[in-house]
Amino acid sequence: MDNTLGYRQELARVLSLFDNFAVAFSYLSPMVGIYSLYTLGLGTGGPRYLWTMPFVVGAMMLVALVLGELSSAYPLSGGLYQYGKYNVGVRYGWFIGWIYAFALLATVASVDSGAVGYVTALLDTVFKTHLDAANHFTVFTVTGAIIVFSAVLNIVGARIMGRVARFGVYVETIGTFGVFAALAAAGFHHGLGYIFSSQGVEYPKTNPLKLNFGGAWWSGAALVAVLANVYIFYGFESAGDISEETLDAQRQVPKAMRNALLYGGIASFVLVLGLLLATPVGGLGAVVSGGINTILSTLPAWLQNLFLVMVIVAFFSCGTAVQGAGARVAYALARDGGLPFADTIRRISTKYHTPANAILVGTIVPFLFLLLVLVNPSKPVHILWFDYPANVNALYALVSFATSGIYLAFFLTVFGAFLARCRGWRPNGVFTLGKWGMPVTIAGALYLLLMLLNIVWPGPLDTGRALFNYGWVTLLVMAVIVAVGGVYEAIARPDRISVKHIVDMVQ
Repeated sequence: MDNTLGYRQELARVLSLFDNFAVAFSYLSPMVGIYSLYTLGLGTGGPRYLWTMPFVVGAMMLVALVLGELSSAYPLSGGLYQYGKYNVGVRYGWFIGWIYAFALLATVASVDSGAVGYVTALLDTVFKTHLDAANHFTVFTVTGAIIVFSAVLNIVGARIMGRVARFGVYVETIGTFGVFAALAAAGFHHGLGYIFSSQGVEYPKTNPLKLNFGGAWWSGAALVAVLANVYIFYGFESAGDISEETLDAQRQVPKAMRNALLYGGIASFVLVLGLLLATPVGGLGAVVSGGINTILSTLPAWLQNLFLVMVIVAFFSCGTAVQGAGARVAYALARDGGLPFADTIRRISTKYHTPANAILVGTIVPFLFLLLVLVNPSKPVHILWFDYPANVNALYALVSFATSGIYLAFFLTVFGAFLARCRGWRPNGVFTLGKWGMPVTIAGALYLLLMLLNIVWPGPLDTGRALFNYGWVTLLVMAVIVAVGGVYEAIARPDRISVKHIVDMVQ
């Protein structure tokens, strides 16, 4: 590690470019994203929702370029926290780190709980069990087991984390391109013209979710359907979270970010294309209500089970990668004295050279989030000026913050880069954008701001926004987490401790 950054190398630098890419790609995880959000995208935007994907990937590539430039200049654990800290100031960076860490650990609970339905389906098939995937105890037990297993692998070493992620890349490659090939071999039911159609989703009478976009697709349905892709294409930034464990990080991390986003976009596009073309004629509503298995049910049973295993592996690999990234952010904050019990959290395992205590934090916090699965009101609950929807457990409401929190942290980071450039900062890493730095930074910040507003904007419930953000709930959760961080920061003033670690990088 460059000594001018003020830190002593404590973590084992063992990750190659492919390992770094694999962790970032596993977090982004096309299979996890598509299997979780495909029916929402299809129900809100129709087959045409596929074309919101290139837009999101292209816009996020601008963000990846900015973050790549920052990661090359500041190749430190904690990623976004470090970029904000050095570019704007300690307090600014601390708030980014606080928001980002919470979003990551909420994502761990979200991803691992999302695997429950697939795990129970596999157990029912292989062992003839009759598990209820919606049962609170089942969700808690299966999710908890996944979180603990991921933690063990993360503690044993970054190399193990890299290997798990590598395996995840191989599985996702087969699980995305393989599904397309299998469905093509079984016979598509539509021509390419189908993917340019809306199938009438902009009208309430023909929308499978009974949503009302007033007959407008571009200014109505598309603004909601795009969220199905907005909620997928991030996670590439985790390549920067593990910079201190990556060989030649200043050069390799920016490449890993771009490659993870690009390959994730291609794999996702191919998978969704195959699913759309294989949709039974007149069966859009059945797919929206029955899920992807409605389409895959046409495949041989053994192949369905194989893809089911791959989905589970993808969920596990994704959860492990996110937990590892979240732990590195906690470690970076604690190393700068930015968290309670910082001296304990920052300790490195002498045996494995990993931030073991920070990984324990990345295990305990998702477990605490997981307890919220027990809160599941049977009737709408009136809160302040809005109603909390019935039959939505509090865990889902919390993890809806994961995406909004990530986008808020992204926006603050990119906006911080813009402020730094205005003050005369010039990137000094191996990877720089040169004369394109300012326009790319501005464009990336504008996209993040617009999508952040699109994510949290409550809007009428019959437009489908509540399917993603539960009305006002996501915005309220985000406000509470920021407010709690503000209270802690005002009382503990961790920036006064952190500031002693800062070295002026602008010569």
